[in-house]
Amino acid sequence: MRFTSDVLVAAIAFFGLLSSTHAWQTSFRLTGKTLVLGNVSYFVPPTPVSQLNISGDAKTLSSLSTTANDFAGEIIPITVIPTSNVSFGQAQFQSTVDSYKASDDVFSESFLAGVYILFTGKGKPTASVSFASQAFNTSLVLKSPQYTGGIALTKPVPAGPYFLSPGSGQIFEALRLYEDEQQSFVYGMASSQMVREDINRTPLHTGCGNRAFYNFYPVKNQTAPAVQRLLDGGMVLVGKTKTSQFANGEEATEDWVDLHAPYNPRGDGYQDGSSSSTGSGTAIAAYPWIDHTIGSDTGGSMRGPAGANGVFGTRPSHGAVVLDDVMPLSPELDTGGVFARDAKAWAKVGHWWYQNFSDFTQFPKKIWFPVDSFGGSFLNGTTPPAGSSDAVFNDFVTKLEGFLGTNRTNFNFLNTWNTTKPANSTAPTLKVLLNTTYADLISLDQIALVADPFINAFKAEHSGRAPFINPAPMNRWAYGRGLPPTQKADAIQNKTIFMDWFAQNIVKPDNTTCSDSIFLYPQSDGSTNYRNEYGKAPTAPLGFSSGRIAVHAETPDMVVPIGEVAYNSTITNTTEFLPVTLSFIASKNCDLMLFNLFAALQDAGIVKPVMTGARMFSDEPV
Repeated sequence: MRFTSDVLVAAIAFFGLLSSTHAWQTSFRLTGKTLVLGNVSYFVPPTPVSQLNISGDAKTLSSLSTTANDFAGEIIPITVIPTSNVSFGQAQFQSTVDSYKASDDVFSESFLAGVYILFTGKGKPTASVSFASQAFNTSLVLKSPQYTGGIALTKPVPAGPYFLSPGSGQIFEALRLYEDEQQSFVYGMASSQMVREDINRTPLHTGCGNRAFYNFYPVKNQTAPAVQRLLDGGMVLVGKTKTSQFANGEEATEDWVDLHAPYNPRGDGYQDGSSSSTGSGTAIAAYPWIDHTIGSDTGGSMRGPAGANGVFGTRPSHGAVVLDDVMPLSPELDTGGVFARDAKAWAKVGHWWYQNFSDFTQFPKKIWFPVDSFGGSFLNGTTPPAGSSDAVFNDFVTKLEGFLGTNRTNFNFLNTWNTTKPANSTAPTLKVLLNTTYADLISLDQIALVADPFINAFKAEHSGRAPFINPAPMNRWAYGRGLPPTQKADAIQNKTIFMDWFAQNIVKPDNTTCSDSIFLYPQSDGSTNYRNEYGKAPTAPLGFSSGRIAVHAETPDMVVPIGEVAYNSTITNTTEFLPVTLSFIASKNCDLMLFNLFAALQDAGIVKPVMTGARMFSDEPV
């Protein structure tokens, strides 16, 4: 077993004149230590989580010292094993070890050098684990006070691996360290969930993708309520991920200046990861040691990365989570979302996080299939070519039809507006009505709430010098500064006209299924977007597309990975595969119904969990 320890050493510096007897001492603070156990790196925090009550117990202290000799005399790997079995033996021990190995990425058999058996049942227990010395090189066995000769902990601790100080009996968390090969993080935390970098978490800096912003403001003294809700539910925070600057849409090659864009692991590894929740999207697709990542979605910041990186991702109904202490792009449009690789795990988090919605377990019987979004109908007698994204879409929708016991309804979304638009809309088409609405709201709101306060405060502190701003937000703010004072009111009015029309004519509320229908559209179709190709300069995000429907209608829009398509990579000069994903829109506040649907589809084998790395599914042909 390999064990090395890097103890953090602080140097104390002195300065003084020859004639002076005073010395100046630097500040000194222990920040923990790093070590390598069984070829895996760990961090040991400086503060213990519990302690063995071994004061004056010479026998136990001697045993600890003997075991510690195998680990540089400093610290002992130990595993806490709770059990309610009155008789604990080899079968229970082996079952526990197998469970830990399957579910805990921190645990390894190296932590069985010592074990602490914690009895949680009733009666007088016994434990026989002598076999472990041969099977797992266990040299230290400690037991809770219910056992004869047992030792108490000062504070209860959860099951799993820890580090034990042999001299004091103090017990420390074992935090595994990982490399960030995809450059998804701003930084990690020694505290598996990650938080995007424009969401406040005490005691961390929030930089919003801007170096000047990061260095100008102090660390945050409170955690965003949305994050705290997840922590209260048992999530473990492992770091903050990169966001494109101030949550504005950016392309990897031409727009990311202050920070380097994270790497999308799918395909050849050099496809754009989309934005703005780029770090969260790339991390969940790359790292098996992360279960969930979170971000925000204003105009596509969750859905774009979910599509590009081939994972589950949600834009919830507007107002689903409180976004206090989250940097705003536009409060009228901002939402908080979660990424996952497994639909059932995704649903579990969604039910906890979006706590104010009613739960529905029956599903709609109508599927809207907008031919103008899919580029045509798949029901005209022409089968999409095998291996194409159209074939993937059609195959999935056919299975969805069978599951729901219905048939898709083909229609042209934009033409439907033209024939049913409300009387209070004077715009000739939907694209004219909403052409500038999104750009108007995000630019005007962010100028007032973020840009001007930051820039003015920075200039006041730096003798009039302005901070650097990336091209994309700078361009959008310039667009907003040229708008008339009445533009925001006009934008909100147009948004409201569309929202009301959509709820009354397309996806309507339903007392039994929450939403009377589901609206589908392609989120990603396996097209390439190489990060080594130069694009064009950023402009204001004008226009209307399917991705703007939920933005203005305030409905949930959830992305589901459904397949992969092959392409010939110009990077690797071989055949690679990129994700095909589908967006599901339901009526406002019907988020939990959608989560339940996706979990049920996974149980039925229609939706599948995705893997990390270049490929999403192991059974797809190479």
